[in-house]
Amino acid sequence: MDDIYFMKQALQEAHKAFDRGEVPVGVVVVANKRVIARAHNLTEVLNDVTAHAEMQAITAAADMLGGKYLTDCTLYVTVEPCPMCAGALRWAQLSRLVYGATDPKRGYSSISPFLLHPKTEVTAGVMADDCSDLMQLFFKKLR
Repeated sequence: MDDIYFMKQALQEAHKAFDRGEVPVGVVVVANKRVIARAHNLTEVLNDVTAHAEMQAITAAADMLGGKYLTDCTLYVTVEPCPMCAGALRWAQLSRLVYGATDPKRGYSSISPFLLHPKTEVTAGVMADDCSDLMQLFFKKLR
């Protein structure tokens, strides 16, 4: 199992969001090569601006692990996290972040690349075209 395998899992979650009329962002959290949490955006369904996929996944993973830290975990997300989510990932002490499409307008790296925990390893651009295509299709349908 590798980054492509787990990003495909995150893309499945993004498609669930798409089908619900949510911005199609999907996440899986992996520990010991096993998915321990899955999530997608729920901001519209829950009427909650903080219900981003990453936030949902952090809560689910911490619950599964029985603690608040995600050390020794990798979070796969289809789109670069926003500053709010990057800050939450910092507090969770995530070991590794893997994302697909960059978000030059709202992504954490264009606003403050120092939001993640200093020990968090980042891999960007995994299946970026697939992730970006889904986002573009979603916003094209809205127009």
